[in-house]
Amino acid sequence: MSESNENGKSDACCGGGDCGSFMAFLVLRLWLGVRALVTGIEKFGAYANIQKPLIDPSTGQPDSSGVLVNVSVKYYSLTNYSGIPPSLKDRFTNEPLLPKFGLTAFDHLLGPAFILSGVMLLLGLGTRLSLFLMALIYVALTIGLILIKQDDGISWLGIHIALVAFALTLVKHNKFELFKKW
Repeated sequence: MSESNENGKSDACCGGGDCGSFMAFLVLRLWLGVRALVTGIEKFGAYANIQKPLIDPSTGQPDSSGVLVNVSVKYYSLTNYSGIPPSLKDRFTNEPLLPKFGLTAFDHLLGPAFILSGVMLLLGLGTRLSLFLMALIYVALTIGLILIKQDDGISWLGIHIALVAFALTLVKHNKFELFKKW
C-alpha cells in the first residue's frame, strides 16, 4: 500500500519526491543523452555505392539477365570521421573571425565531445557537468552558425540550449546518477 503525503498525493513513486519532476528530468536526460550520442556517432558515417543484382519482383530472385544496380549503403568507420560537414567547412574556412587552428581543433573534437557528453548523461556520470559540457558545445556551434548566417540552424540550437537549461533546473530531481556532486 502506498503512503500519502499531507496533500493526499502518493509518495511511493519517487520515495517521497516529486514524481512528475523526476520523470520530466529523466525524459530530458534520455533525449539529450541519446541526441548527443547519436550525433557524435553520425560524424563517423558515410555512404558507399555498391552494385547488387537486380531482384525480379515476381520471383524475388536475382534477375536472370545479370543486371546490376547501384545501391547507396551507409557504413561507419573511424576513417570517415568529419566533425564539421564539408559543405560548412568551406564556409567556415573563409570566415575571418574563425582562426584556422580553432576550426581544425573544433573539427577534431566535436564528434568525441558529443559522444562523451551523451554517454556521461545517459550513465549519470557527473550529470550537471555533462549537461554543462553539452551546453558549451551548442553555444560554440551557435557562434559558428551566426558567423555564416545559418538562421534556421541557430533556431534549432536555441531549442537545444533551452532543453539543456531546463534539464539543469530539474537536475535536483535526478534519482539515477553515479556522481551526485557534479
